[in-house]
Amino acid sequence: MDVSVENTGGLERRMTVRVPAERIDEEVQSRLESMSKTVRLDGFRPGKVPLNVIEKKYGKQVRLEVVDEVVNSSMQEALSQESIRPVGRPSVEPKAMQPGEPLEYVATFEVFPELHGMLDYGFKVTKPIVEITNHDVENMLGNLQRQRATWNIVERAAQQGDQVNIDFEGTIDGAPFAGNKAEQMSLVLGANTMIPGFEDQLTGLSAGDEKNLNVTFPVDYPAAEVAGKEAEFQVKVNSVSEQVLPDLDDDFAHAFGIDENGMDGLREEITSNMQRELNGLITSRLKEQVFGGLLKANPVDVPRTMIESEIQHLQSQESGKGMDPAALEAAAERRVKLGVLISEIVKHNNIQIDPDRVRTVVDTIAASYEKPEEVVQWYYGNQEMLAGVQSSVMEELAVEWVMTNSGIEVAEEETGFSDLVDAALKSQG
Repeated sequence: MDVSVENTGGLERRMTVRVPAERIDEEVQSRLESMSKTVRLDGFRPGKVPLNVIEKKYGKQVRLEVVDEVVNSSMQEALSQESIRPVGRPSVEPKAMQPGEPLEYVATFEVFPELHGMLDYGFKVTKPIVEITNHDVENMLGNLQRQRATWNIVERAAQQGDQVNIDFEGTIDGAPFAGNKAEQMSLVLGANTMIPGFEDQLTGLSAGDEKNLNVTFPVDYPAAEVAGKEAEFQVKVNSVSEQVLPDLDDDFAHAFGIDENGMDGLREEITSNMQRELNGLITSRLKEQVFGGLLKANPVDVPRTMIESEIQHLQSQESGKGMDPAALEAAAERRVKLGVLISEIVKHNNIQIDPDRVRTVVDTIAASYEKPEEVVQWYYGNQEMLAGVQSSVMEELAVEWVMTNSGIEVAEEETGFSDLVDAALKSQG
């Protein structure tokens, strides 16, 4: 078998394969002879059909079957012989396949980029150094307290932190617009759930008061038809309520599943949860910095086939639905390039998946559900979900290898827990 490979530019290859005629003809002959012993045709006894009759009736069909099988098998042999890793299924163009002549075809495909472990680690990352303080724990406890607050109606003017119940109707240039009115809607002053300036103008109003509010929609408001436009809202205040926080006692702790040690037990649980969140935030911060550094320091061409496949994968996920096509392609290309670089790090440094670490991640995910054991069973019974966790763990192992073995510069930076959380929220959107 003769094989020649042509680099047509970038990652595309054209491989011409020439298979000796004997390989095809001998297999066709063998199959026809086998058929002559079993085939039944009118006018002939079983097993006595002449070979030339068999060949005339079935020869073309058998040859097509043999050629198809030989193309597949010889292509794998040729790829192995030339040490080529194709991406996707090659496109095959037959050039010659006549009886008695060599079988010749051309396979066109893209190949995986070959990096040979020669990656550039000349970049710097900053590692957050964070200590969870008593102040952080008390802030989190205060958040939980506010989540379980109740509201008591008061007979006074509304102030920041109060909840007001309102009816409103808005117009732009005297005309209504989509979502311009509501009745019996409650909002907390200072929570900034409405467009800028709306809540501020409700401060000082009491139940029964009415007021016209003039506000301007932000230029980046999601509804394009009102973005950047001035609007007038007629508002009626139905009621004003003040927040009543629950007491921080054993009953409060019990509401969060703490049956022992009361508030001390709840504080311990909060600290443990915050530490888990902190570990995840630090891991994510380092991962993104390492990923960004790898991409910048190691430009790599990736097959278009892989990018298109990743685009389809992203489109199948909730986060990718409705995504701008240009942003979708950029995200897919970034993920593919990172996959190639991470794969190279894993392969070149013989990094192995750690089953115990995979289980720890699954347990951590499951801990936030009411029945963790069922979630764990579901993950281990769903190969696609488990593969996602394994992939994430492998990325973390690769990042850890880069952090400790590649020689990159790591600077430490002390920061607060809330600052790290706020930065993570901003990066998400």
